[in-house]
Amino acid sequence: MSKIRYKRVLLKLSGESLLGSVKYGIDPKVLDFYAEEIKKVHDAGVELGIVIGGGNIYRGLNAEEQGIDRVTGDQMGMLATMINSLALQNAVEHTGTDSRLMSSIQMNEVAEPYIRRRAMRHFEKGRVVIFGAGTGHPYFSTDTAASLRAVEIEANVIVKGTRVDGVFDSDPEKNPDASRFESISYLDVLKKNLRVMDLTAVSLCQENKLPMVVFNMNEPDNLLKLVYGENIGTVIK
Repeated sequence: MSKIRYKRVLLKLSGESLLGSVKYGIDPKVLDFYAEEIKKVHDAGVELGIVIGGGNIYRGLNAEEQGIDRVTGDQMGMLATMINSLALQNAVEHTGTDSRLMSSIQMNEVAEPYIRRRAMRHFEKGRVVIFGAGTGHPYFSTDTAASLRAVEIEANVIVKGTRVDGVFDSDPEKNPDASRFESISYLDVLKKNLRVMDLTAVSLCQENKLPMVVFNMNEPDNLLKLVYGENIGTVIK
């Protein structure tokens, strides 16, 4: 691991990844583990932005089943991402890593408003930047928010941390014979309906020629190995 391949990285985490062994909310052990993995990458000199979902707390897409209209449900989901973002920021700073939380929705007592130039300045000063509240608009997922922020901050790659080792031709948790792709195009992801990210997010990455790596975030040092260019996960380009 002599040379970093990706100098500026956008890490996308799902809210469900924070569940760990609990049924609802945040598992402190998972949070601390992620914070340590982030610290390793930051200490290596990587400029790191993070987008985390809110599905462990509230999922806007399921709101209609509860009699809540889609816009309100999505807004509730955005607030859930802020809860996760605050928890992650707290854990990251406990490792001694400087960070900033930026929100797409104004909540000045909690986080900075998202301003691209300010985010770029934070990277220059060596801070981990967490982007909360999605895009700030309903009907857009946090996958799309991650793709949008990655393009805006001129990231070299967007990396999606999951609990499996990459992109497979079928669900590896249900099919033990599922085959992992080492590399695949965005077009094939859409054709094969692999559901790596939603259509808007995939299209945004494809149009801007932004590569993505899907990998297992739960394996120690995987994120660090990835930024150094080791063959971790599946590369989509």
